[in-house]
Amino acid sequence: MLLNRVLKFFITVFAVIIGATLLEFASPVLAYIISAEFLQINLDILDMTMMNALSILIGGIIGGSIGFISSSYCINKLRIFSIWVERQLSKMPTHDVVAGVLGLAIGLILANLLGVAFSRIPLIGPYIPIIFSIVFGYLGLYITIKKRKDIIALLPSRIKEDANKNDDNSSVDKIKTELNTPSYKLLDTSVIIDGRIADICKTGFIEGTLLIPVFVLEELQFISDSSDLLKRTRGRRGLDILKRIQTEFDMLVKIDHHDYDDVTGVDSKLIRLGQEIGAKIITNDFNLNKVADLQGVQVLNINELANAIKPVVIPGETMVVTVVKDGKEQGQGVAYLDDGTMIVVEGGHKHLNETLEVVVTSVLQTAAGRMIFAKPK
Repeated sequence: MLLNRVLKFFITVFAVIIGATLLEFASPVLAYIISAEFLQINLDILDMTMMNALSILIGGIIGGSIGFISSSYCINKLRIFSIWVERQLSKMPTHDVVAGVLGLAIGLILANLLGVAFSRIPLIGPYIPIIFSIVFGYLGLYITIKKRKDIIALLPSRIKEDANKNDDNSSVDKIKTELNTPSYKLLDTSVIIDGRIADICKTGFIEGTLLIPVFVLEELQFISDSSDLLKRTRGRRGLDILKRIQTEFDMLVKIDHHDYDDVTGVDSKLIRLGQEIGAKIITNDFNLNKVADLQGVQVLNINELANAIKPVVIPGETMVVTVVKDGKEQGQGVAYLDDGTMIVVEGGHKHLNETLEVVVTSVLQTAAGRMIFAKPK
């Protein structure tokens, strides 16, 4: 994006200036260490020595290189910070924002007045105004917001009534804003191809707006155009599922056009987008789930949902099942419930393709799902 390029340019230029300045300050030390005569030559045009000029040049190159390499990281952190500030300001009533700005201005004015008096102290004097600005700016911001009602009490009655009226209105507006704040859910490629998300949407359990990132659509299109028949079928199934969600259900579905040229991999881009807009990711990918959790992005895993709503069975309970195949161990048989839960029947080999009543002996919960062990009654 154009904005990213502009920010990258200014970050690089800023790093060049810092690098050149720092190394120029260190040029006397370098001149003492490197005692070459040609480095002491004065340049009449620039009014500096050769050592100063080389220090500025080398420092600028080093600083510019570091700035260019780290600019993408800085831009990402700046974007996340700006989104966080925007959210915090949207939650605050307007009068709190105004009071905070006024308090900040008063604090900075006091810091400037006091900083002048201390600025002549040797060594630390130039840094004292900076410290005062930070401390008094924060105090002014904090005090005016916390003591806003006490400040209003000192105002004339008419102004006080208007302020209290605005306070009540802002409280109502704040509640409306919180209720109307969109809850975004990001769909990844695997959960779209899986298809169960459509049935979940049909039940109405998912609220908010479903966001389909453009890079997920591109991956679906790439899979749909694959020369492999299985992949092509899966990709087209995913596109059909999206069309079904858009047309058949009362769900707000939007295409998000954010993309990240500096990030490779759809999963990494999905996590970055979730961090920036505060969205939850709906997936059935175990690895994506773990990585997103580590990076602070909330994940809704439909495999965990499926396991959670399976019927609960306890040892000693009886059920009627049909043994459909042999188990891994000798003499075992395998049956399945309607929801796909596997039942391992001890001694079920001799009842292959028979329907019989079994007693549950134990239940094992694994990452892949629930497994029930039973024996014929």
